Amino acid sequence: MNPISEPLKNQPFLILDGAMATELERRGADLNDSLWSAKILRETPELIRDVHLDYFRAEADIAITASYQATIEGFTRWGLSRATAIDLIQKSVYLAQEARTLYLAETLRNTEYEIRNPPLIAASIGPYGAYLADGSEYRGDYGLTEDELIKFHRPRMAALIAAEPDLLACETIPCLLEARALVQLLTRFPNTYAWFTFTARDDTHTCHGEPLAECAAFLDPFEQVSAIGINCTAPKHLPGLIREIRRATSKPIIVYPNSGETYDPATKTWLGEMDCDAFGAQARDWYAAGAQIIGGCCRTTPEHIRAIRAGIE
Repeated sequence: MNPISEPLKNQPFLILDGAMATELERRGADLNDSLWSAKILRETPELIRDVHLDYFRAEADIAITASYQATIEGFTRWGLSRATAIDLIQKSVYLAQEARTLYLAETLRNTEYEIRNPPLIAASIGPYGAYLADGSEYRGDYGLTEDELIKFHRPRMAALIAAEPDLLACETIPCLLEARALVQLLTRFPNTYAWFTFTARDDTHTCHGEPLAECAAFLDPFEQVSAIGINCTAPKHLPGLIREIRRATSKPIIVYPNSGETYDPATKTWLGEMDCDAFGAQARDWYAAGAQIIGGCCRTTPEHIRAIRAGIE
C-alpha cells in the first residue's frame, strides 16, 4: 500500500516537517563535522527525538529522519565499526517513531488537537555528495557509474528498511544518474515505497543540468515511487519546477524548499529574510500550482511548518 496516496484520499494535502540541523543548532548542538547532524545520533540522540516531537506539535504529517548524512562509510571513517554504523542509521528511524508515540499519547489526552491520520516516518537517504561533504550534492559531478552508486546506497537503504519506516525519502538528488541508481535499487525491495526529490538550479533544470521534466518522466512508471518533487532549493524557483513535474507525471508532487535565505561560504553565514508568514503565503501558491506535500528544508523551523498549514488552510 502506497503510504502517501492513502492519506491523500482523505485530505487534500500533507505537511512535512522542516530542517533538522537548524533546530539542533538552536538547541546548542555543534554540527561542525563531516557527519553534520548525523553525529548527534551518537552524541545526544534525545535532541533529535525532541526536534521531531516539536515538528509533530507544529502539525507536521510526516517526519524525515536524521539519516541524510548517516552512511556506513561516513561512520567508519569516523572510527566506528560497521555494526555500530548500522545501529546508528537505524536509530534515526527509532527516534522518529518514539517521537510519534509521544505525540500521539499527548494528542489523545489533549482535546485542543484534532486527531488526523497518524504521522508518517520517512527515512532519509541523502545523495552520495552528502557523504563527501564537499557540496557536490549541488553539482552531481561524482564521476561514478550507476552500478557504483547502487553499491554505495544499498547497505544504508537495507538498514533503514529493516527499521520499518513508513517509506523512504530519496532527497536532495542533484542528477538523473543518481535517481536512476536509487530507483533501480528500490526495486530490489519490492514492498518499500519512496519519494524522490531533486535539487534545482533554476525553474526547469536539476543542479546537474538535466531537464526536471525528463527526470520526472523517467520515474513516473515506477509504482514504488510515491511522489516526485524538489527540496533544498530556493523558493523562487518552485512555481516553474512544479509545472515541469506536472507535465511529466500524475504522481503527487512534493516540495520542501529552503527558507529563502542564501548561504555565504566565505563567512559561513546565512543572509536574507527568514519570514515564516511569507513562507506560508508562498506555500499557498505552491499548493495552487499542484504540490500536495509541502514542507521546509534548510533554515526552516516549526514556526515555518505552522505557517504552511495556516497559509494553505
